[in-house]
Amino acid sequence: MGPDVPLLNDYKQEFFLKRFPQTVLGGPRFKLGYCAPPYIYVNQIILFLTPWVLGGVGTLLYQLGIMKDYYTAALSGGLMFVTALILQMTNLYAKQKTVRVERMQIQNTLTDEDEFEFSSCVGSETVKFIIPGKKYIINTVFHSLLAGVLCGLGTWYLLPNRITLLYSNIGGTVMIFVFGWVTICIGEYSLIINTATETATFQALDTYEITALMRPFYIFVFIAVDLAHRFAVNTAILEQTNQILHVIFLFLPFLWAMGILPPLDAFFLWGMEQLLEFGLGGSPMSSNTKEIQRVYLFGVFRNPFYPKDVRTVTVFMEKQRRLMKVGVVRRILLTLVSPFAMIAFLSLDRSLQNLHSVSVCIGFTRIFRMVWQNTENALLDIVVVSVAQMLVFNPDLWWNRSLDTGIRLLLVGILRDRLLQFVSKLQFAIAILLTSWTEKKQRRKSTATLITLNVVFFPILLTFVTISALLSSPLLPLFTLPVFLIGFPRPIRSWPGPVGATACVCSDTVYYQQMVPSLAVALQSALAAGSLGLSLPGSHYLCRFQDRLMWILVLEKGFTYCGVNIKGLELQETSCHAAEAHRVDEIFEMAFEHQEHAKILSPNHHFGHILTPCTVLPVRLYSDARNVLSGIIDSHENLKHLKDDFIKVLVWMLVQYCYKKSKTWESPGNADKNKKGLFPENQHSGAVERARPLREEDSFSVDTIEDWTDDSDIFDLEPSGRMKDRKEPGQLGTTPKVPLSIPGSVETQSQDVPQEMSPEDKLYRAVVLGLPAVDKGKQQEVLPPVEFSCCYSELLSIPEEWRTAPVPTSKVNEMRQRFPEEWYHFILSQLDFFHLKEKPSNLLEDLMKDKALKDLYIHGVLSCCFGLFGLDNTVPAPSHVFRAYTGGIPWSVGLDWLTSKPELFQLALKAFRYTFKLMVDKASLGPVENFKELVNYLEEYENDWYIGLVSDLEWQQAVLQEKPYLFSLGHDPNMGIYTGRVLTLQELLVQVGKLNDEAVRGQWANLSWELLYATNDDEERYSIQAHPVLLRNLTVQAADPPLGYPVYSSELLHLPLF
Repeated sequence: MGPDVPLLNDYKQEFFLKRFPQTVLGGPRFKLGYCAPPYIYVNQIILFLTPWVLGGVGTLLYQLGIMKDYYTAALSGGLMFVTALILQMTNLYAKQKTVRVERMQIQNTLTDEDEFEFSSCVGSETVKFIIPGKKYIINTVFHSLLAGVLCGLGTWYLLPNRITLLYSNIGGTVMIFVFGWVTICIGEYSLIINTATETATFQALDTYEITALMRPFYIFVFIAVDLAHRFAVNTAILEQTNQILHVIFLFLPFLWAMGILPPLDAFFLWGMEQLLEFGLGGSPMSSNTKEIQRVYLFGVFRNPFYPKDVRTVTVFMEKQRRLMKVGVVRRILLTLVSPFAMIAFLSLDRSLQNLHSVSVCIGFTRIFRMVWQNTENALLDIVVVSVAQMLVFNPDLWWNRSLDTGIRLLLVGILRDRLLQFVSKLQFAIAILLTSWTEKKQRRKSTATLITLNVVFFPILLTFVTISALLSSPLLPLFTLPVFLIGFPRPIRSWPGPVGATACVCSDTVYYQQMVPSLAVALQSALAAGSLGLSLPGSHYLCRFQDRLMWILVLEKGFTYCGVNIKGLELQETSCHAAEAHRVDEIFEMAFEHQEHAKILSPNHHFGHILTPCTVLPVRLYSDARNVLSGIIDSHENLKHLKDDFIKVLVWMLVQYCYKKSKTWESPGNADKNKKGLFPENQHSGAVERARPLREEDSFSVDTIEDWTDDSDIFDLEPSGRMKDRKEPGQLGTTPKVPLSIPGSVETQSQDVPQEMSPEDKLYRAVVLGLPAVDKGKQQEVLPPVEFSCCYSELLSIPEEWRTAPVPTSKVNEMRQRFPEEWYHFILSQLDFFHLKEKPSNLLEDLMKDKALKDLYIHGVLSCCFGLFGLDNTVPAPSHVFRAYTGGIPWSVGLDWLTSKPELFQLALKAFRYTFKLMVDKASLGPVENFKELVNYLEEYENDWYIGLVSDLEWQQAVLQEKPYLFSLGHDPNMGIYTGRVLTLQELLVQVGKLNDEAVRGQWANLSWELLYATNDDEERYSIQAHPVLLRNLTVQAADPPLGYPVYSSELLHLPLF
């Protein structure tokens, strides 16, 4: 996308131009986007001016001397209360009338979504359009009462005689009276008629109709100061404040429209946060000893003590050992020495020797708590106050005369916090200004004009930055352009709702779930040692490892603990995501991996970027390696040995399966009883039935119908062509179906044929004209019992139903020739049977000599080969290998039989995947030398590997269980290549950098405004495009849903920092 992509598309521009005037005026809709009768606009104007008219009645009576001021306020308020109730009752009547008529309307999808059909000036549709009404009855009464109080107090606040006493200027009185009533009318309309959508939006949904209270609340704040001035006696400060606020009162509509004043929910959360921070103990701040642990000193010069060329955990830990010693000393000083030293110093203050005042109690209570909760902050503040005390020698100066030590520390703490915010905001603003020109992809047609305006009006920009810092509110870059506004104050986490409650969970989430516990442990050491720099509440960090990006937000920090939230960003990189991730990699490589930092104090080449590298953390996580398997999967030599290796792996797997089952049997005598529970037989016949085996001379081959997927239901007998649609015998319906007779065909159905038949029998009947004749009178054969030469062989016997595959006798004989007898004997020799209480010494020899047992395994192996490869001896193609690995082989009789035995099918699929992994290992590491080495391979696969597909649920479970290795086979259809993916669990270095806190808050503030107010949710909008310096796309991703889309978000993690 080019830099001149529209900030808002045409539809959103029209929508915004309709919404913004409504916000400015408090709710009246004068721009509808379609033609409406004139009375719609006239009615809204009348309702907008109604509070002014009712207040004007009381004002006139007061000015004529008929009523006193407080009676005037009561009269106007009462009239407004009655009027508000009447309006709300009118809305309720209109809604009930509409429901009672039950008029059916056909919605025209071609018209605008908010278009109404008006019938008359006071019709129900007109009333519902102008006065939407309240969702809750209690709000109907409460808001009406509040509207009355607001009108009454507003009348009292804007009495002309009162304003004249404040300013002694008739012109000023007229201005304040006129525009002051405009402000009150805006607040009243938003409260009782129609609530406007606020530009300052914190919650995505206004469930309890709190937004309607926002504008009246700020009006009440101004009125409260006026009331305090009225009843206070000779208070000059209140009079001056009241004069100033009367002027600011006129600009409240501007402040509301620009979104500077926060909504009530955000205001109270922000207020409690500021009270907790500065009234009861400040936010943490680092001391100078913390800088030595970081890769860059103050973000500018490289730390000469930091290890160079950091690539492996072993080398890094060895080189960082000296810095860890410094970190231990720092930790002891901060957690043990400094708090007691500061308490001793404060206890000697002379302010505590006199009679305690309220200010002394507040100041010293705060600092004594702050000594423990924010030791670094307290230490810095005390040092600053002590130095100032030494430099100010004049005892009559207000610093010495009017302030005690506690209040001085409070002022210094506020100044320090706001100064730090000012520097960060100014750095953010300058970064946007410079990169809007230096980054070619950010250079728009309007860029030169915007930069010129910012330079010319730079004092105004500094004023905005200063006000934003004083309010502790974000500096909002509109559409992330160099057009700066003051955002409304909000909590440091920027978003409502509990931490970590929402995330866009997907298959990638599991990788973050696995690594977060280990990352949290690594963060404990880094925070305790000071390696992460200024770790204040509200600090943001970005961690990078391969394709993973972790976003860390510090939410709390106190004495030896820190509370953080960790988010994981998507792994499937878009072009914007990839561009910013590439720049992040460049920054980290320059700091940690390049050996050119041989000079002492070499500069940070990316100074000014919002990301500053801090350190690397050893974290236990999965490394992801992807390889192209060309030359392996398509090698004829490898594929030629695939079937033989599969037979060996399957024999090993079947023996292991039966051996594990035998551990539940106490003796051979109990085997028969237990086998009925473990391997249930056919419930209908009592014995396992088997279809007639194909004669060797039969011309029909099941391989010729593997791709037969006719969807016609003429016969109503063919099985489905997809594995997922297949039904097991026990799931088949029992309702008999009458087959249709086809003209010219021979009817083959007889009354004595059972309704439930095996799938191959149904297939034979469906294509009866193309098959050899079948003897209907011949009954299906019952599988004869197996006679073992060793009584213990039944412990390793496979289930009888696993030997019922419809294969020709010639194939059975052929499998006997191919069966790896030496390998079979070697596997049996590895069994110990420790679980048997009594066993003969020659048990293993007897098992090896039992031909019946071997025949069972021959039949079992042949059944699986029949299902996966068919009956042909051809070398499988790479495409067939891939489909067999994924379980997506085309339908065949053999596969249909195999999938009807779910447990056997899973064993066969698992054996095939092990075989494929063995083929890859043999091609990479060399051939297997002997049986012992082969067993070691298979045991390693079984214990330390998960071999399957990334889409498998078991894959995610294996990641969470921290299997040492995972392997998956993939295919790129565009390039026509097969790929192997290997995850390896190990301790590796994760790179960590600190983000500019105010850059994140500013971009999140714009995101909130753009999506919640302007509803600009275009996926290709300008403000979500890649910005390599601001990391705009990644920052948007890291926002809380529904505005952002992190794939993982942790709950609040409390990290002990001992």
